[in-house]
Amino acid sequence: MGQVIEDRITERDMEYLEQCAGLALLSRKEGNHPFAAMLVDEEGCVLLSQTNAFKEGGSSYHAETLLTLKAAAKWPPEKLAKCTLYTNFEPCVMCTGAVYWAGIGRIVYGASEKDLLALTGDNEENPTFSLSCRDVIKAGQKDVVIAGPLGDCPLKEGILAAHEGFWS
Repeated sequence: MGQVIEDRITERDMEYLEQCAGLALLSRKEGNHPFAAMLVDEEGCVLLSQTNAFKEGGSSYHAETLLTLKAAAKWPPEKLAKCTLYTNFEPCVMCTGAVYWAGIGRIVYGASEKDLLALTGDNEENPTFSLSCRDVIKAGQKDVVIAGPLGDCPLKEGILAAHEGFWS
């Protein structure tokens, strides 16, 4: 079985999560769901960023999955294993699966799937699972490092605030 290697969110991670939060707001302003993801290499270089693309492809066009598909087409698994995927919310089952299959070595997220469910309720555009990314990884065979969610802090409040009024 896969192992979740628990990690803590560092100050550097907070900077990338803040950038993701800004991208999520941009996504909302563009008429998409307020989600975003970034891929950062071991040197701290942002390789890719991606906003949600609901308008283009519906519920399967999550930022994390789109970013991961682009990354897997561009870089070998050896490089991706040393990269971190940053996202404003915990990756869903689909997105975690994409990260797992692409071999991205680390996931860092700001707010949890439970936080998201509290915001979206039963909105048909986001019928979120009540399943953590940790449980998805544990059901696989690969190890993935995971850090998140943030504790109470202004950044987490901002991540949650980007969804206020969006799902009603």
